[in-house]
Amino acid sequence: MQYQVFVQNPSDQTFLASVIGLPNMTANGMTEKEAISKLKNILDAQFKNGKMVTIDVDLPCEESSESCDPWIDNIGIFQDDPTFDEFLLEVSAYRNEVDRTENRL
Repeated sequence: MQYQVFVQNPSDQTFLASVIGLPNMTANGMTEKEAISKLKNILDAQFKNGKMVTIDVDLPCEESSESCDPWIDNIGIFQDDPTFDEFLLEVSAYRNEVDRTENRL
């Protein structure tokens, strides 16, 4: 398994290596190589006693999410309605009448 490691040199005497995405996984060293080596040892020790798993979490609806769009629940509700075409013709006729009325004003 591979991890991306962010290495910093906060002072002239130490390097700090941290695993991206695992904020509590860090190690210090006098050199960059030492900090990375220590971090690798920490990761190795963690995986000897545990493992990574993937879980699904239900998040509250966000406005930008399609899955929370109220229109999504109604997609296809008129698919088998034999009167839907007539309904669309009535809507079109009504809109045309409204447009003609507004243009006269």
